[in-house]
Amino acid sequence: MADIDRVLVLNGPNLDRLGTRQPEIYGTMSLADIERMLAEHHPDVTLDVRQTNDEATLIGWMHEAVDERMPVILNPAAFTHYSYALRDAAALVTEAGLPLIEVHLSNPHARETFRHTSVISGVATGVIAGFGQHSYLLALDQVRRQA
Repeated sequence: MADIDRVLVLNGPNLDRLGTRQPEIYGTMSLADIERMLAEHHPDVTLDVRQTNDEATLIGWMHEAVDERMPVILNPAAFTHYSYALRDAAALVTEAGLPLIEVHLSNPHARETFRHTSVISGVATGVIAGFGQHSYLLALDQVRRQA
């Protein structure tokens, strides 16, 4: 696996409620639990895990990833389906030659029809969905291969 200094793990709206929000869909682990799991899996990687319910903040973090040359693991949550502004920021990451892996805890294609479309997927390096918290582990493994 490649040497990387830091991976930015960005999480969109309502993911601060993981562990208590619809555990039958999203599981019982909190974001802090997922961060610990990732750190245990890859102790040699500095993880910068962030969450916001604000679209502008998430876009600013994507710009920071480009400026600081950081790979991104992105769970855009509800922004997945309609945020063209976030899509444009994601495109900046991949256009800079950095990996950007879109992750989802659940499988959006097995859920409501409106969740079937991602405006992010078309500019992401790849998409991992439906494996619960392990979606993040698979994404981190792939970022390590891509970086």
